[in-house]
Amino acid sequence: MHQSRKKARRPALAATLGFAILGLSGACERQPETSEAPQMRVQTQETPPCGEGGRLSARLYGSVETELDWSGAELHCESMLRPDGQGVRLRFIGNSGNDRLAVILALPDLDRPTTQQEMPTVVTLTVEGSGRFFSTPNLDACWSDVTTTDPSDAESVVHIVSGTLYCVAPLGEINGDAAISIPELEFTGFVDWSAS
Repeated sequence: MHQSRKKARRPALAATLGFAILGLSGACERQPETSEAPQMRVQTQETPPCGEGGRLSARLYGSVETELDWSGAELHCESMLRPDGQGVRLRFIGNSGNDRLAVILALPDLDRPTTQQEMPTVVTLTVEGSGRFFSTPNLDACWSDVTTTDPSDAESVVHIVSGTLYCVAPLGEINGDAAISIPELEFTGFVDWSAS
């Protein structure tokens, strides 16, 4: 099912941009993958940089319209294990104009040595300090091709994770009627499998 959607990705992306303007009904019923969730590791200091290899690039359309190309010291990231061993969350933070944005990718099926195509992904975008949250409507809206899950060194439980996210439906605003579209997003971050 995902394979046929992927082949038809370009026509679907054009339709996606139209949907972003219309927004989504019932957005207030969804719960975003936010850093405030109780299962996530609480940060007491500034979120650390992603290192030399960390990167996030994407073009956003709709209510938040901007091009992201974060890397190096301008990109901060962290990882969080999801409850009951159900994959991980990757959190990327950077600036876009006067806004500080956080992009959270929840990968329920990601396991330590796994690379996988068309992995269902929940995407949340927050405009920090504004109370604005955007999130995918369901697990069929976005998926990721995870191409790298390499250990950062021979004995490390920290793995470098790279891949490409594709979305065929917009992210609706939680408690609002706006929406944004992220047709394609490239990412490289890390997963700390020892984190609790």
